[in-house]
Amino acid sequence: MGETTMAVRVKGARRTFAAELAPVRALRGVDLEVAQGEFVAVMGPSGCGKSTLLNVIAGLDVVDEGTVEVAGERVDGREDDWLARFRRHHVGFVFQFFNLLDGVSALDNLVMPGLLAGMRRRAAESRARDLLDLLGLGERAQQLPSVLSGGQRQRLAIARALVNAPTLLLADEPTGALDSEGGLEVLELFRRLHDDGQTIIMVTHSPEVAAGASRAILMRDGRVA
Repeated sequence: MGETTMAVRVKGARRTFAAELAPVRALRGVDLEVAQGEFVAVMGPSGCGKSTLLNVIAGLDVVDEGTVEVAGERVDGREDDWLARFRRHHVGFVFQFFNLLDGVSALDNLVMPGLLAGMRRRAAESRARDLLDLLGLGERAQQLPSVLSGGQRQRLAIARALVNAPTLLLADEPTGALDSEGGLEVLELFRRLHDDGQTIIMVTHSPEVAAGASRAILMRDGRVA
């Protein structure tokens, strides 16, 4: 048996934020390894460091101490330009409140990240249409996000995160703004993506959603419990 390939390796990650009353120690020495193809749910009370952990893995935030490795590359201590390029190719991010571009069609919401990553327009459109079909949104390609249901908008946001075939899909409370039906829809989609080999790290408050992952970890007070 060959060695398992790690998609993510976090070692001794510490992150403290300045705040008015006292510094907030969001991460207090986090160690985490996620193998390629794993679907990991991160749970824990509000303020335990879950979102900060996702942000340092994505290179959207910087650790004060420790190391963060994604797809075999160290992301801590890198320049912003390098991180932006790295994210375009390796990291897809899904947020609780969709973060879609409301003024353009569902299709163009997907085409734009492809163009930013250097795809030709025809290739980006082809990839976008494939993803819309895969996620059951093929007939919605020309519609604006504002006319879609919550579940459909979140599926569109997931499609956008997948346009550049990222090594890693990060999802921060992806079902948090949805009703139970929309939440189940999104979870079912994550399961399908995981079955196809996509590596996923998902922050959630919901035990039902976490149960859909292949492994759940609990954070408490800035550490993995």
